[in-house]
Amino acid sequence: MRNHLIVLLVSVCLGCNGGKNSQSQLAFDTSVEKSLNIDSAEQSQVASPLRDSIGPLEKGLIAAGLENVKSHLPEIYVELKYSTTENFFGKDVYGQLVNCYLQPEVIQMLKEALKNLQEVNPDLTFLIYDGVRPRSVQQILWDDLDKPDSIKPLYVANPQRGSLHNYGVAVDLTLANRSTGKPLDMGTHYDYFGYPAYPDREDEMLAAGKITALQVKNRKILRAAMKKAGFTEIGSEWWHFNAFSLRQAKERYEIVE
Repeated sequence: MRNHLIVLLVSVCLGCNGGKNSQSQLAFDTSVEKSLNIDSAEQSQVASPLRDSIGPLEKGLIAAGLENVKSHLPEIYVELKYSTTENFFGKDVYGQLVNCYLQPEVIQMLKEALKNLQEVNPDLTFLIYDGVRPRSVQQILWDDLDKPDSIKPLYVANPQRGSLHNYGVAVDLTLANRSTGKPLDMGTHYDYFGYPAYPDREDEMLAAGKITALQVKNRKILRAAMKKAGFTEIGSEWWHFNAFSLRQAKERYEIVE
């Protein structure tokens, strides 16, 4: 009905003008026609820049059923170290990916961990360094690691076997100031391979002066919040936590390629 009314008005205007300014009227008619015929394809083109901002890696994670952690926990901070060169390999292997993705069930566990943390330390939050890591990326790290294959598993999981990161059920994170996002001092940086980063060696490293009592205290705050939510730690990385065992992950999920 609206379209017919506009056409009628155009016809009346033509009659009033007595045929004058026909070129201007033709341009007006064309403009009206275009405004009345914006189909779904044109509408999708308008939205395409937003969709195109998501790269192929991120699209693959979404297609695999993983979810963006910040969509559920907007107050945490995310700084994917493998989207920078601030990692053990000194390489950016994630490209334009800047969002952390995990299995939905793991995100719910992380939400519980954040609640645990802020009940005791309301001024703190999480800063995530890594979440799901597709096996294709794991293969790049494996191939680029300049170590004999026999000791490579000490630094990176064999992609043929798969790691918990490959299933989206492991998360690397630290504590941060809730207002500024500044990370707390944990004694070593992320991806530090040495005894000062080992939870299993904290007493020894503390006695040797390699780490401080405050740094150990910060680690214990992180561990307490995560473990209460069901995560488990590993002995060689203070930042790494698993939601499930590898056997459980294989039973629940498909590996993310």
